[in-house]
Formats: sequence, structure tokens, C-alpha cells
Amino acid sequence: MRKLGTNLIAYFPEILVLTLCAALLIFDISHKKGYHMDELLSFELANAQFNPWIVPTQPQGRLAKFVENELQGENLGETFSNLWDTVQDVLQNRGSSKILTYQADVYEEPVWIERQQFIDYVTVDGRDAFNYLSVYFNVKDDNHPPLHFMVLHTVSSIFQGKLSPFMGCSINLVCVMGIMMLLMWLGRRLMALLGQERLGRVAGILAALSYGLSGGALNTTLLIRMYAMLTFWAMALLAIHIRKLYDAEDGFGRKNQLLILVTLLGFWTQYFFLFYCLMLAAVTAVLLWKWGRKKELVCYVRSMVLAAVIGVACFPFAVSDVFASGRGVEALDNLSAGLSGYGTRLWAFLQIMAARTGDGAFWALAVICVGAVAVVGAKVLQTEKSAKPTNSAKPAGIQLWLLLILPVGVYFLLAARMSPYLVDRYMMLLFPLVTLVLVIAAFSIGARAIQAYRQGELSPIRMGLAGCLAVTLMIVWVLMRIRTPLSRYQDNYLYTAYQGQEAVSENYADLDCICVCEGVGYYGNLPEFMNYQRTLLVTMEELEHRKETASINSLDEVVLLSKQEDEERLCTVLREKYGFDQVETLWRTRESGADVVLLFTREWNK
Repeated sequence: MRKLGTNLIAYFPEILVLTLCAALLIFDISHKKGYHMDELLSFELANAQFNPWIVPTQPQGRLAKFVENELQGENLGETFSNLWDTVQDVLQNRGSSKILTYQADVYEEPVWIERQQFIDYVTVDGRDAFNYLSVYFNVKDDNHPPLHFMVLHTVSSIFQGKLSPFMGCSINLVCVMGIMMLLMWLGRRLMALLGQERLGRVAGILAALSYGLSGGALNTTLLIRMYAMLTFWAMALLAIHIRKLYDAEDGFGRKNQLLILVTLLGFWTQYFFLFYCLMLAAVTAVLLWKWGRKKELVCYVRSMVLAAVIGVACFPFAVSDVFASGRGVEALDNLSAGLSGYGTRLWAFLQIMAARTGDGAFWALAVICVGAVAVVGAKVLQTEKSAKPTNSAKPAGIQLWLLLILPVGVYFLLAARMSPYLVDRYMMLLFPLVTLVLVIAAFSIGARAIQAYRQGELSPIRMGLAGCLAVTLMIVWVLMRIRTPLSRYQDNYLYTAYQGQEAVSENYADLDCICVCEGVGYYGNLPEFMNYQRTLLVTMEELEHRKETASINSLDEVVLLSKQEDEERLCTVLREKYGFDQVETLWRTRESGADVVLLFTREWNK
């Protein structure tokens, strides 16, 4: 207990920073009311038992129907017996086995989907809790690896029957806290390698605080997708490389289990991890070769190859995801487009980086570095001959900066070219890395300037100008952070307006709902469909030309949730084809999942 108390006192600044940022992020999470459709898709892929997609003409997938009717027994023993019979059937009959020839119920037109079925899509109950095989089979039809969905399924299995933002955001919060701790360690270690060990702790704390208070960390926490976890594995991979290159006695010569594990976990989280991992590996291999550490190089390459083999063997669908899936082909097509439109994409992602890396922190620290170089002069930036890293055989100079900057730069260029959308999620991996580089650069330049001044190599005027520039920009940076309101990020992942729309579905929970939507935009409204009695998912054309009309004609009242702009056309169809006389607007917004929610009634019923 005494040792614990001593540690708490020794690391009080770090604990205070982590606690402050965690409290602010939890406060932000409490304001999240709605979801991006991809976030609800995360819950469905994680929790729908062998049923990865909501198809209006096939509410229950083929595999889900087989599991329910042929595998699930009244008890665990019966279930295992059915599973064994199925395995034997596949081994004997292969392509003609029952599981591979089983047919789902497919309807000619969209059918009504019950409330409970929507609940089963995105939540977990006692029947499918901790069913990771279901998650694996769901995700194999998606364009992402399974790790994040399995972790989300674990949280959902603990909080059964629940759907709330905190269930997904809590995973991100843990990852962001882990990222901040890695920033603290990396700040301390990198400054020591650059010959400024005394400033390492302050630099690490500032880097963590800078990231933890930034819009990038906020959005990374709020978006219920795999990008917070992806960012954590990238940061952990960098920390492992720094430690093995400069600290470990045997370097990469042995005990590479953690390196392999982190590489695997990153690959199983998001394929964009490969952009950073491969470039980091390339720089590391060159450094090991240049430093004459050939034996370590062989062990390092062997470890990375082993990670690749295990990764693909455990999730072979990754190959088709990257090279054959719709999203993978789109990314490869973007890459093959060369420089066409590349300038626009680069500028868009640069703006995202500037905004999300700290509301001015990105530009402020960049200007500090550039300005200090101009004012102080290149001479004070040279590495001192007397300042050597812990292991003199592993010099930390330009090589260290290449290790930090090149993977970041290559990831940025590739992600900017291959990302399907110009949104911040594809750059979340870079937010803490860029923050770290800028903070370390600023501290390194400042420290060397002070040292040059003390040694008489820098005039008081130059030193004063550099100091004023740094202090002024840091004050501006802090003020910009303090005045950044929570509402600045409401247009991204909070969706506070959705609370009102969901309340409408609760007030009219005894009615059926018709959702008119092109494509799969209805995924953004799953919480509402969990309230209505039944929901019919249709396009405008399907509603206009529907053959089965009795189920709609029998309704006295119905809620219509529309993402269509042609509201007049919709009202005409409901009036002329289905006989509804009255229409009342219940909700209208373009911030939340749907544009308009209407209540249709018949005159005589009113």
C-alpha cells in the first residue's frame, strides 16, 4: 500500500492529465444521442446472430435460418449433437450438404419486419451472448477484419438487451487513454534519445494533454467504429520499435512475441494499419542494415512474415476484402487514378489534420518549429557530439526523425489517395503521431536554442525573438482550445438532434412505420424501428408499384419516415394508392437520420 501511495505521488501529473481528459471525454459521450449508420452497422455485425445484413425482402439470412432451425437445440447437449451431425454431413456430402444447400425465405416484395427482429439485429440476449463464431461469419461478408466487432460483441454480451452510445464509446475511451499513456512514454524516451532527457517527462505530458484535449481525440472517442483501436495498435507498434531499436539488449534478436501480437491485432482491426506498419517496417529494416545489425534484421523480417502468415491464416477473407470486395476495388481504383484530383484530396485531408489535431495546435506548433529555425539558425539544430543515446551503437539523429516522420507521411499520402470519403476517420491514426512529432520538435529546438544561448552561440536579440514567438503562439494555441465549445463537433458524431426524432418513435410506438429510403440509409434509423410495432423498408418506386397493398390498406394510422426530397409525391401515393386523407408532420430535420417523419390517418378514423 505504501508503494502504491509513493507511485501515485510520483506520477501525479500523468494521472491528473489522464483523469482530466477522461472526465471531459465521458462528459462528451453523455451528449451523444444518435448514430451514424456505420455505427449501427457495427452493432449489427457484432450482434446479429449469423445475419450480417438487413434485407427488406429477406429479413432472415440463410445461415441465420439454418442455425435457428437446424442447430439450436433445447439444451447445450442437443446443440452440440446437431453441430456434430452438421460437420459429418459437410464432410460426407460437401457441396450438397444441408447447410450449403439450405434456402432462406426470399420474398418478391419488401415485407414487414417486427420490432423484436430489429432489437435482435443490434442487441444481445441469453441465446447469442459471447457467440464469436457468429461475429466471424458476419464480418467475413463485410470489408473489415473482425477484432473490433468481437470486442463490441463482448461489451454487448455483458449489457444484454441494451443499445447505448457508451457501450461502443467505452471501447474507444480505453483506447484513447492507452494512446495518451504511450504518448507520455514516447515523449520521455524520444527526448532522452535526442539528448534532452530532463525535458522528456514534460514533453510526454504535453503531447498526451495536447492529444487528449483535441477534436481528434474527441471524434475518435465518439465514433463507434474501429479507428480508436487502430490508432492504439499503431502507437503501440511504434513504441515497440523504439524500445527494440534503442533500448533492448538483444533488440529484435529474440523475444519478438509482443511485436508479432501487436502487428496481428492491428491487422485484424483495420486494413489501413498496413500503410503505417509496412512503412515503419521498411525504415526499421534499412536502419538495422545500415547499423550492421544483420542478425537482428533476419529475426525482424522473420517475425513480420510470421505475423502476416498467421494474420491471413486466421482471417483469409482479408485477401478478398483488399483485392476483390467493392470497397477494396474502389480503394485500388483510387490509387491507380494517379494524380487526378489528388491535390483536392490532399488539401481536404490537410484541413482535417489541422482542425482535428488541436484547433490551431497543428499550425501553431508547426509555425513555432519553422519560426524558431528561421530565427535561431540551423547551427543550433545540429546534434551535439557529446549527446549520445543510451546505446551508442544505435545513434539517434536524423535516423530517429525518419523513423517518426516517414511512416506518418506515407500513411497520409496513401490514405488521402485511397480513402473512399473525405472524412476524418481515415486520418485518426495520425492525430497522436503528428502531435507527438510536433511537440518533440518544438521541445528539441527550444532546448537547443537555450543551450546555444548559454554557450554564447546565439545573440540575446535572436533568443528574445525566438522566445517571444514561441510564447505568443503557445498562448494563442491554449486560448483556442479553451474557447472551443462542445457544439463545434455536434455536426460530426454527437447527433444530438436525433434525440427528438427517436422520442417521436417512442410516442407512436403502438403504430407501424413505413420507411421510404433509397439504398441502405435506413441503417441510421434502427433505434426508431426498435420502437415501432412493425416497419416496412421500401424505396419510392416499390411503394408506388407495390402489389401487396392489403397490409397497408388495413391500417388506420401509419408513421412514414422519409429520406426523400419529393414529399409531395409521397403524399400523393399515400393518398391516391392507399387511401390516407390526413397528414401531420411529426418531425422535420436534416441533421438526424431522416429528413421528415409524417403521420398519415384516414378521415373517418380521425
